[in-house]
Amino acid sequence: MATAAAASASEPETDPKAGPEAEGEEDEAKADRTRRKVLTRAVATAACKAMGPAWDEQREEGVSESDGDEEFAMASSAESSPGEDEWEYDEEEEKNQLEIERLEEQLSINVYDYNCHVDLIRLLRLEGELTKVRVARQKMSEIFPLTEELWLEWLHDEISMALDSLDREHVYDLFEKAVKDYICPNIWLEYGQYSVGGIGQKGGLEKVRSVFERALSSVGLHMTKGLAIWEAYREFENAIVEAARLEKVHSLFRRQLAIPLYDMEATFAEYEEWSEDPIPESVIQSYHKALQQLEKYKPYEEALLEAEAPRLAEYQAYIDFEMKIGDPARIQLIFERALVENCLVPDLWIRYSQYLDRQLKVKDLVLSVHNRAVRNCPWTVALWSRYLLAMERHGVDHHVIVAPVTFEKALSAGFIQATDYVEIWQAYLDYLRRRVDFKQDSSKELEELRSAFTRALEYLKQEVEERFNESGDPSCMIMQNWARIEARLCNNMQKARELWDSIMTKGNAKYANMWLEYYNLESPRAHGDTQHCRKALHRAVQCTSDYPEHVCEVLLTMERTEGTLEDWDIAVQKTETRLARVNEQRMKAAEKEATLAQQEEEKAEHRKRARAEKKALKKKVARGADKRKADDAEKEWGGGDEEEQPSKRRKLENSVPAAAEEAPDLEEEMGLFGKSASADVTPPSKQKERAAAALKRDVPKVPHDSSKDSVTVFVSNLPYSMEEPDVKLRPLFEACGEVVEVRPIFSNRGDFRGYCYVEFKEEKSALQALQLDRKNVGGRPMFVSPCVDKSKNPDFKVFRYSTALEKHKLFISGLPFSCTKEELEEICKAHGTVKDIRLVTNRAGKPKGLAYVEYENESQASQAVMKMDGMTIKENVIKVAISNPPQRKVPEKPEARKAPGGPNVPRQIYGARGKGRTQLSLLPRALHRPSATGAQAENGPALKPAVTTSEATEAPKMSNADFAKLLLRK
Repeated sequence: MATAAAASASEPETDPKAGPEAEGEEDEAKADRTRRKVLTRAVATAACKAMGPAWDEQREEGVSESDGDEEFAMASSAESSPGEDEWEYDEEEEKNQLEIERLEEQLSINVYDYNCHVDLIRLLRLEGELTKVRVARQKMSEIFPLTEELWLEWLHDEISMALDSLDREHVYDLFEKAVKDYICPNIWLEYGQYSVGGIGQKGGLEKVRSVFERALSSVGLHMTKGLAIWEAYREFENAIVEAARLEKVHSLFRRQLAIPLYDMEATFAEYEEWSEDPIPESVIQSYHKALQQLEKYKPYEEALLEAEAPRLAEYQAYIDFEMKIGDPARIQLIFERALVENCLVPDLWIRYSQYLDRQLKVKDLVLSVHNRAVRNCPWTVALWSRYLLAMERHGVDHHVIVAPVTFEKALSAGFIQATDYVEIWQAYLDYLRRRVDFKQDSSKELEELRSAFTRALEYLKQEVEERFNESGDPSCMIMQNWARIEARLCNNMQKARELWDSIMTKGNAKYANMWLEYYNLESPRAHGDTQHCRKALHRAVQCTSDYPEHVCEVLLTMERTEGTLEDWDIAVQKTETRLARVNEQRMKAAEKEATLAQQEEEKAEHRKRARAEKKALKKKVARGADKRKADDAEKEWGGGDEEEQPSKRRKLENSVPAAAEEAPDLEEEMGLFGKSASADVTPPSKQKERAAAALKRDVPKVPHDSSKDSVTVFVSNLPYSMEEPDVKLRPLFEACGEVVEVRPIFSNRGDFRGYCYVEFKEEKSALQALQLDRKNVGGRPMFVSPCVDKSKNPDFKVFRYSTALEKHKLFISGLPFSCTKEELEEICKAHGTVKDIRLVTNRAGKPKGLAYVEYENESQASQAVMKMDGMTIKENVIKVAISNPPQRKVPEKPEARKAPGGPNVPRQIYGARGKGRTQLSLLPRALHRPSATGAQAENGPALKPAVTTSEATEAPKMSNADFAKLLLRK
């Protein structure tokens, strides 16, 4: 019965599917069931063999020994490795030897080549090099955790060669190493089976029970594979001849039925059949409770069965579910199951180790997980830093932390960027600093700390810079920490000044925050004196290039507080000279930038005109070719002569639909004043389609009444895809007061243009509506501003953010897009009182990784700059500076624009944006007409352009035949 339950327990692992894939999965499931059946029976067989003649009396299932041995032999033969006959071929053997030598040489160069290890073990095993295989496996296991397949292969080889008790102890040691790498039910099952074989030795029975109990603690809760461990344990206890075995089996049944496992019904039925007494009510209640829990877990288990490896998303959802329930044993198990398939995902290891550090806090378990994490992902510096903290937190000996297996191994792990080495050195130096008792003037720990700082700087200079061609620590954070320790904890200002001089010579003298940090150390209120403090600030004024105003103000503030009149005069003179020079440099840079921008605009305009002329030429040539073909056809079929063409042209002009005359707003919007309606030469069919579309999208244009500006707000930055904006926006604004009208603005094609006017009945409602500014509507921040006629108030600007230097406000860049306002506020408030935080987003409302943080005063902002610049937030290194945004460009006023035709030509002749590429003179000269009435001009009649000499001496017009001759002329 137990074997039947074991077979059925594996059925949920395979989801029935159609096609050849389902057949393959069924075969795999069948093989797994057969193998597990063999193992459980082999456990009982081995146990009864060890017990002697009493075996025949204790057989309850009627399974013969020969059947178990035969099945076990079949399973063993099925697991034998392929390719055992290849050694017979000399050529193949020689080829394998050369490959082995190549792999050994490659490993001597790079011992972290995982695939090279696997290939070497495979070839050595193929060649029968038993001693070399053991050595190769041992070396690989010291560097990397081995997978379940590699461990089972290694264990089977060692089991087959074990002859005496010493060999058996060696196999036990291998099993202990194997179960520590990953939680694998199959390895635990093999471990239990192998321990049964040694039951006849001293302490063998206790050894077997100990292995099975540990297996249950490790994988007994595994819903799909834990059943096999329970069955194997019960089979073993059934085979034992002793009075207490019945109670032991009862206990195993009751423990198993109290936890949710697949195929629980079969286990319960087996218990009813096996037990001579009725099942206690408490056991039945526990069983039904476990069944209810099983229903909650089934969706997550089924999701794992349906998905394909590595199934990270499914495991993440399962972990979240277990974390909500809060059972530590189940949380640990699901993490371990996920890591079997996702062992190379650093974030998963970080989350697991963080849970253990904060919740369980069991030393052996925590350190084991941290050690496995760095073995699986040695390139991730965050895992090494957490490992060092965990060892310090749990009181690991100092010589173990500094030993080659920990910190020295971290340095040789091969990080992917230079900053990773800075981070691991900082973590190590922080650990050494915490060991020092600074109350003593000198100690062994202090000397070790100083020696480590010196070594760190040499390592970063020699090793990291040569490898990455960059320092990894451009801000000299390690040297800054060393200087702070010397100044604040050791009272050694001389050493601190030497370190800061070295920092400034490494290209940091131009940064204000570096000088301000130095100033804080030199301040008399801190650890220095006024003389050195003044000297540092004078140097800062001369050298700083990013925020010289801030440094100058700090110098003046210090002299105002502590300096003499002479000191004040010197400081004022020096700061004024420096700021004058800075302003001059900025003006030159601005002029240069403006010149470059103008040149780029001229180049762009030139390219635009060239493309337009080229396109116009192509159309002109094409039109001439079409006319020539039409003339040839008329001549061929006896059509009319050229004198009939003007009448046809007049007919075409008169065929313009009335809809074009009834849409003056369309002409005004497109800027086509001064051109006759006869310029529309669109075919009649398309004109009908366009007229139908115009009727379909007939949106009445209501002129805005400027007298109602006080009760009207302008709403913009709305989604263009919004349907019926007046219907959707009205409920939103009715919360502010009675809405008279919501007037959306549409294009000539009937498309919503993203803005509208909202008119209220009362002025206070309009003022209250301004509070809806930046409210998210359709995934975008809606802009709500007062309704102002800009033609009467050209200086009115809605932009509410400052564009000048704000010394109490910070500009932060490089933020992760997932960083929220609350998370940023939590970080910033540690350096002062935060008044406001604004995350910068694009028009779609998505973050741009930028933010403005406003502090209560300038000193808090200065401290925040020094503390936060270069900080890492969610693996992003941020940059922090005093807010000093560039001046916003003022758009050129319409009346200042010059039309291409002359300085005083009204803009309507060329459209609202000047002559666009679609408004070039592409019509035949015969259709050109001068501007007619003065009603089409903006401020009076349109001016008549002066007649040029070229127009006066224009050649006579050519006929179509003359034009054709010109085109055909070679």
